[in-house]
Parts: sequence; structure tokens; C-alpha cells
Amino acid sequence: MTDNPASELLMGFPPSATNGCSATTVAEQPQLDELSRDLPVVVTGASGLVGTHLCRQLVEAGWKVRGIVRDAKKAAMRLGHLDLDIRTGDIRDAEMMRSALTGAGAVVHLAAIAIEKRSESYEASNTDATGVILAVAHSTGVRRIVYMSQNGASSSSPYRFLRSKGLAEDMVTASDLKWTVLRPSVIFGPEDEFVNVLARMIRLSPLVFPLPGGGTARFQPIAADDVARAVRKSLEDPATIRRTFAIGGSTPLTLRQMTERILVAMNTSRKLVGVPVRCIRPLVAAAEKMLPRPPVTTGLLELLEMDNVIPENDLTTGLGVEPVPFAPEELLYLREITVASALGSLFHG
Repeated sequence: MTDNPASELLMGFPPSATNGCSATTVAEQPQLDELSRDLPVVVTGASGLVGTHLCRQLVEAGWKVRGIVRDAKKAAMRLGHLDLDIRTGDIRDAEMMRSALTGAGAVVHLAAIAIEKRSESYEASNTDATGVILAVAHSTGVRRIVYMSQNGASSSSPYRFLRSKGLAEDMVTASDLKWTVLRPSVIFGPEDEFVNVLARMIRLSPLVFPLPGGGTARFQPIAADDVARAVRKSLEDPATIRRTFAIGGSTPLTLRQMTERILVAMNTSRKLVGVPVRCIRPLVAAAEKMLPRPPVTTGLLELLEMDNVIPENDLTTGLGVEPVPFAPEELLYLREITVASALGSLFHG
């Protein structure tokens, strides 16, 4: 299991592919008791996109934080300035997780993968690892969990990535823990692996940039810091217990509209040309075989044709968070992407 930023790629998919509902509440509410800040909150994927923002927010708000990471060097760079306990390990390892959860008050499960590796499958890293965390939480007496699912995740989805997250979500909501589930649309931020991937490919493209499926699929991009705020509010408000929140940014945008804003932020231009997914698939398949870190896989490519929007945005109505807009002035960090760094991202993290 990893807290690799690729875990944030395409963070959320269409409601049509899911059995989730906006601000879902189960009929039977547990006792609503507030979480003690004297006990640490364990955060999986602590040095990932949302994890980095969440750890900062929690520490600043006076929470004790215990972050679980796989890459100690990356964690030192992203979290080294914060007063928190860093544990290095694999969340699929029950003994490691037992040590991490012992004495904790809650666990926030963020870690997941969207691109498989030889040693990491969707089933093992997204589904089975969640089962390990739930079992260890139960045995160590940790009663509170906030789980980061996906917009569109469903145990019946034909897409393995979405199915793996849907199965994990089902396990969380079927547990006897005091759970909250968040289902975000695509997440953006300086370390994301969706908008940044588009920007890198733009930097590497000469004059023309292809848009899969014509760029008509709609997304509702939400800032990583806003997702972290939603998690923090879930921990702080016992009224969120046993509820599911669908969250997204302020405005649905097509992939073409998103790309146009990215181009403005990068202070560059390209001719945007719609290309059927079937024409791009052979190139993506070849890249998967040749590149250590392909920017997208054939499995995820098809999801770029699907709408990924939030009909009823619980970010504002349920959690009281006003979203940061997906605007060029919020994306200026993309100007730091160079041809060299874009090429390097295909071979190493």
C-alpha cells in the first residue's frame, strides 16, 4: 500500500456508476460523542495529496497526529516541519497497523492507489488493506474512522478501480465503528496526479493537445485543502457519524474547460483537438509497457469519457466549506512544470 500521489488520480467518478447518495444517513445513529484531542488521530497516506494538507490542519488545530507513510524521505520533505509522529510501513501489514493504532482515538483512511504496480493491485491495496484497518481498529479499541472513498465508487462497478473502492466503502459502512465516508470528485492541488498530469502532457505536446472523448466529460474539481477541511470537520462534528458526504468544487467543468484554464495558468497555448478514446488506447497501452510511471492507464482512460459531478454538493450544505474555485489564479504552480520535469515524472517519482 502506498501514499503515492498517483492515488489521487481521478479522485471520483460519475454518480451514474455508483450506488451512493448525497449526504446519506443510515437509519440507526450511534451515540454522538465528541472525539478526545488527547488521543492521536492516525492518518494513512499522510504524505499524499490530501494527507499533507490534513496533517497541517490537524496539527494547527491542536490535534495529536500519527501519520502512516511508505516513503520516509518524501514524508520528511512534506511533513518534517510539523509536530507529529511519523510511522513508516505498509498498511496491509496488520502488525504494523496494530502498533500504529494502539492508543489512538480515530483513524482517517486516505491511502489508496489508482495506478497498479507489480506488487500493488487494486484488490490488495484498496479493498483488502481497508479490511485490515477495520479489523485492527476493532481489536485495538479505535471506534472512529473517516474513510476517503470516491465519487462513483461501487461494489458493482464494471471498472476495477471503482469496484475496489466501492467494496472497501461497503466494508466501512457495514462495520460497527463510528464511520464517516467522503466521496470527492477529482482533487486538485500542487501535488495532485490529475491536473498536474494534464499540465505535464501539455508541456510535452507540440502545438496540439488531444482531448480524450472530445473533452466533453464533466468534472467538479475540488481543492485538496478543501477536502482536508471536510475531513477535519468530520472529526470535529459528531453529527457526521454514520453519514456519507458527496463533495466537489463550486462548478462542474468539462475536460476541455479545465484544460483551457490550465493553459491560461501555464501562460501557454495549444490547439485542443478531440480524439476518440479508441484511438488513444493503443498509445496508452504501449506507454504502460514501456514507462515505469505511465501518466494514465487503459483502465483509467475510459473514465475520462464519464461525467464525474456532484448533483448535490455536501461540501457546502453538509459540511459548511466554501470551495476554492478551479481558476487559473489558483493553478499558477503549474508554471513550474518544465519539459525536463515532465519527462522525469514518467521515469521516477
